[in-house]
Amino acid sequence: MTDIRPPLLDAYTLILAAIDDGTYRPGDRLVESELAERFGVSRTPIREALQRLETQSLLTRDGRSLIVASLDHNQLAELYVVRAQLEGLAARLAAKHASVEEVRVLRDMVTEDRKLVNDPKALSRANKRFHKQIHLASHNRFLIQQLDLVHRSMALLATTSLEAEGRGQAALDEHDQMVEAIARGDGDGADKALRDHISRAFETRLKLESGDRRRQSR
Repeated sequence: MTDIRPPLLDAYTLILAAIDDGTYRPGDRLVESELAERFGVSRTPIREALQRLETQSLLTRDGRSLIVASLDHNQLAELYVVRAQLEGLAARLAAKHASVEEVRVLRDMVTEDRKLVNDPKALSRANKRFHKQIHLASHNRFLIQQLDLVHRSMALLATTSLEAEGRGQAALDEHDQMVEAIARGDGDGADKALRDHISRAFETRLKLESGDRRRQSR
């Protein structure tokens, strides 16, 4: 009988997923022995995974310890600039190359994601899947690789801009505009819709962080 069980995830993927879902947040210390016990693997692959994550700047040194990195204001701005340009290009290429089936999947995603509008964490996960689907619809493997790197760095953000009041509904409306531009084959419109979407998300995040700083200063 053919074994159809999914393959075991490697240590790197497990740790990256734990950072992405907020199990480990910026500033948290990662300890080899604790990670090995949590994920049920030996310390050698854990050590190799930590070294890889450090090379990618997802982890940083605090003395002899490795901690989850955080992004300062300038790094955050730089990340959003690159993300907007690359995602805009993905949308432009998707408008040219996406199949009828891929457009249908994107439309269905927006419809289903509207059910999550009152659950920011679930909507954030759905949002990542939606953007990934646009990346895939670009049919450009090199662009997809670069966007994967950008989205790994997005895992260093401790919160989601979708937590802001009204942002979830607005983001889904913006997703709708992107999909319709892609469906029309409107590369300029898809590019602009996605870059505007990223710009609004960045603006929302800046407002959230400004509010956090005001509360902490009281």
